[in-house]
Amino acid sequence: MPLALVSTYQTFQLMSFKQIAVIGAGTMGNGIAHVFAQSGFTVKLIDVNGAQLEKALQTIGKNLDRQVSKGALSEGQKSIALANITTHTDLAVGVQNADLVVEAATENTDLKLKIFRSLDEAAPANTILATNTSSISITKIAAATKRPNKVIGMHFMNPVPVMKLVEIINGYATDKAVTDAIVAMSTQLGKVPCVVNDYPGFIANRILMPMINEAIYSLYEGVAGVEAIDTVMKLGMAHPMGPLQLADFIGLDVCLSILNVLHDGFGNPKYAPCPLLVNMVTAGYLGVKSGEGFYQHTAGSKDLVVSERFR
Repeated sequence: MPLALVSTYQTFQLMSFKQIAVIGAGTMGNGIAHVFAQSGFTVKLIDVNGAQLEKALQTIGKNLDRQVSKGALSEGQKSIALANITTHTDLAVGVQNADLVVEAATENTDLKLKIFRSLDEAAPANTILATNTSSISITKIAAATKRPNKVIGMHFMNPVPVMKLVEIINGYATDKAVTDAIVAMSTQLGKVPCVVNDYPGFIANRILMPMINEAIYSLYEGVAGVEAIDTVMKLGMAHPMGPLQLADFIGLDVCLSILNVLHDGFGNPKYAPCPLLVNMVTAGYLGVKSGEGFYQHTAGSKDLVVSERFR
């Protein structure tokens, strides 16, 4: 068969996605499962914690209800989407028939490497293995498998059902046919895929995290307060959310982890995390997830109240 036809055939085969497995039932994992299920795919949502799986299904149900209330979805479509999702605590069982696996576990390199070694053993040979990592090297993750050409980054934005962007990251060995298939898949989900290459932080976080870090440095050095910093960026730069509020939303621990990846990866002091950020994470002030960061966060309230520590 001519080379061009081989490539076309491989791409066609890779695009025959039917069953999707999602690893991790946290905020990102349940959002990813939601969009795949809503787009008509059979989804296996996998997590070692059964209670987390139940919580994820409740969250997906509430988010689908919100779409129904806004007229974006019918009750019938909601029911079909929920029926498309089954949950599993056994990774091997969950991925045994998967065409695509999307890993969305905690942003921890050792954990992801362990998961990908297990996926490589358990998933069919033709299965594409994607990771939702926001900063960890795709090439490093792929090297933990015997199929580095079928490993790719598929970085969704939070909240997944709402945000349009999917950052598609090629590892050093990722096949073009795999990239093309994931780009097409992302479009099918109603997302806008942007293909980038595998360097620390990719594009989204390589640009975003230094901005957030600089905002924290500005607070740390007394240049301005929390509200002033966020207001300048919202009203002056048309950002929908100020950098400190966004840091709270992302999680200050996640911001610190990504900055450490950038600092270690490039060896450039401009990526060194602000000492204030380090102290806040060490003390457990992580933003929305802990109830306090630069702002105080009360469940069910949309009021933006600056933490007493920064008033």
